[in-house]
Amino acid sequence: MKKVFKPLFFLIITVYGILYISGYSWFIEGVAKIYFTGHTTNYLSDYQVFDNNLIHASKTPIKWDLHEKYNKISPSKILEGYNKKNKTVAYLIIKNDSILFERYYDNYNVNSKSNSNSMAKSFVSALLNKAVQDGYIKSIKQPVSDFFPDLKGPFSKQVTLEDLISMSSGLDWQEEYYSPFSVTASAYFIDNISSIMLNQKVIEEPGKKYKYLSGATQLLGMVIIKATGKSLSDYLHESIWNPIGMEQDALWQIDSKINGIEKAFCCIASNARDFAKFGKLYKDFGKWNNEVIIDSSYVVKSITPRFKESPEYGYGFWLGKWNESKVFWMQGHLGQYVFIIPEENVIIVRLGHLKGESDGNDYFTYLNETFKVLKKIY
Repeated sequence: MKKVFKPLFFLIITVYGILYISGYSWFIEGVAKIYFTGHTTNYLSDYQVFDNNLIHASKTPIKWDLHEKYNKISPSKILEGYNKKNKTVAYLIIKNDSILFERYYDNYNVNSKSNSNSMAKSFVSALLNKAVQDGYIKSIKQPVSDFFPDLKGPFSKQVTLEDLISMSSGLDWQEEYYSPFSVTASAYFIDNISSIMLNQKVIEEPGKKYKYLSGATQLLGMVIIKATGKSLSDYLHESIWNPIGMEQDALWQIDSKINGIEKAFCCIASNARDFAKFGKLYKDFGKWNNEVIIDSSYVVKSITPRFKESPEYGYGFWLGKWNESKVFWMQGHLGQYVFIIPEENVIIVRLGHLKGESDGNDYFTYLNETFKVLKKIY
């Protein structure tokens, strides 16, 4: 046994040493927390194995109204089959601000937390507007270099906060979720995310074209932290979570307890009902009980494409149409969705383990089958 153990021990030490020298020491954490758990990418409950900041529930929590026909209408066989196939854990249909349909799977329930993945980008977009409203930031046109003057690259002085939130940053970034050696993976696992971000270069002229990069949102989150002097978690609680009556505590993953920087590009662990409340805030163009939480003009910009060539994205929200009605939504890796259809006064939440069609059109199935349910009543 000792003869086997000794070489194995030295092999592990050698591999770790090579990874450390090569700048990949974070890879070990990724292997332990993701790959050794049987996953090939992050997963819904991985917040349990990472450090988090707490987002406190609202001091005045508000419960959703239940529709008079709450859970009395059965979903189509297509929707149920699709949810089963793609391992959905929560599915909500909200009509006229009342929950019409609510179903949980895989031992999840109304209180279960689930990783938002990139739906967090929509929250960061809202926090950018709040920071402008509160006077911490001059405008979304403000240069990033005002906050991080040592940002690198030939276009580092040109990139603005608007470029970050509209995914036109020009950053040198590889958006890859399954390669353990990608910069996206390193941002997920490393214990000092600032060390990665402040070494990223702006290599293309910003503000010219859309290119989805998680690094852009991470850099924006760090700007908001620096501008406000608050963690993203505390600022989110203060400016949005508390005012709109979120019922449950939430968690926002951080790089480490020592540094405490939120992974702004992802990873708010909350529940379906509270995610839906944020959708309602945007459905109502930033108002909550007649109080302005997010400036309505900013909401409009958020759900309008900045670039004609890329009509699918605004400021942290995805954009599309369903039967000529405008649809916008929050979207996260593995098929996390909050759909908002203002013309129909409808919000749909889908959380789950797997995304549907590889072409990205799974949202059509969710919309089509949801409106089949609604047509049974309306």
